[in-house]
Amino acid sequence: MNYETINIDIQKTQHSRLPGLDINNLPFGKVFSDHMFLAEYKDGKWWRTRIVPYGNLQMSPASSVLHYGQAIFEGLKAYRSEKGEVLLFRPNANQKRLNTSAIRMAMPVVPEEIFMEGMLEMLRLDQNWVPAGDGRSLYIRPFLIATDDYIGVKTSDSYMFLIIASPVGAYYNHPLKVRVEKKYFRAVEGGVGSVKASGNYSRSLYPAALAKAEGYDQLIWTDGREHKYVEESGTMNLMFVIGNKLVTPSLGDTILPGITRDSVLQIARDWGMVVEERKIEVAEIVEALEKGILIEAFGTGTAATIAQIAEIGNDGIDYKLPLTTDQSFSKRVGLELDNIRRGRVEDKYNWIYKVC
Repeated sequence: MNYETINIDIQKTQHSRLPGLDINNLPFGKVFSDHMFLAEYKDGKWWRTRIVPYGNLQMSPASSVLHYGQAIFEGLKAYRSEKGEVLLFRPNANQKRLNTSAIRMAMPVVPEEIFMEGMLEMLRLDQNWVPAGDGRSLYIRPFLIATDDYIGVKTSDSYMFLIIASPVGAYYNHPLKVRVEKKYFRAVEGGVGSVKASGNYSRSLYPAALAKAEGYDQLIWTDGREHKYVEESGTMNLMFVIGNKLVTPSLGDTILPGITRDSVLQIARDWGMVVEERKIEVAEIVEALEKGILIEAFGTGTAATIAQIAEIGNDGIDYKLPLTTDQSFSKRVGLELDNIRRGRVEDKYNWIYKVC
C-alpha cells in the first residue's frame, strides 16, 4: 500500500481505562479503547485530522445524519500474534469498500492516507488493547456521517469520518438456528443492499426480533421480488456445502461483497474445491436438506468470522444439519483464516498488514 503521510494532531488520554478491562469478559461492541480518530470534510477538502481520547461527540440536533441517514461504516479486526505483534487483516479491502459505499450514498470518498494513517496511528497508541488468545481480537469500526446543520432533503456539504475500536470475544458462541424469511426483505434491486449503509441494518431489526421470539437466532434473507432465492443470513454472507461443492449466492446490488466471503472462496479454490457463485433457490436448499446432501451451512463476516448453522426453518418445518467435525470444511477454513490472521502460517495472499 502506497499512500502519503498526513499530519495528525494527537491528544493522548490522561487516564487510560485499560487497567479496568476484564479480558475474560469481552461482550461484543460494548467496551472501547482509549482513543478515537476523527477527520472533517468541508468546502470540498478534508482537514482537522486528529486523535483524541474516546468520548462523546457534540453535534447539532439538525445534523443531516440524524434526519436523512447519510451514514456508512466498515468493520475489520486487529489480532495479536504469538510473537506479540499487532496484525491487521485486509485493511485495504475495507478502505476500498468504504469508498464504494460513499459513492452510492452521495458522500465524499475518504482518501487512503486518511483511512490508513489515522487507523495505524490510533492502533499504535492503543496497541495494548489488542487482546491475545484464540477468539479474541480488536474490532475496528471506521464510519462516515453527514454533519450539515440543516433540515432539508439534500446531500450534505460537510461530513465527519471517525474510527473507534473495541476489544471483543466471539460474536456467536454456538451453532445457529435460522429461519427463511419470506415476508420482509433486507434489500431490493436498485437499492443499497450491496453497500454498508446504516439503514440496511436498522430495517432488519424488527423481522429479526420476530424470529428470535420464535426461537431462532437469525434469518436467512430472500430476494425482495419473489422471496424465491436466498441472499444473506443476518449480517453475514451465506454459504452451503452441497455434496462436494461450496455454493454461495452470486453478488449483485442486493448482497454485500463480504471480505471474509472473498477470503473463504479464495482458500476453497486453492484447496481444489468446486466453488459455485450463483442464484440459489430456497427450494434447492430444502431439497438438499431432505436428500441429506446439504452437508454444511454457515455464515461469513468480520464480526462472526465463520458461524455454523445447525438448523434451518422453512414454512414451519425445521431441518437439522449434520454435526460439524474438525474435518468439516467450515471448521478447517475457519482455522486456516485464524492461522493467517495471527501469523501462524505463511501469508501467501498478502492479506496481513503489520501495525507494530
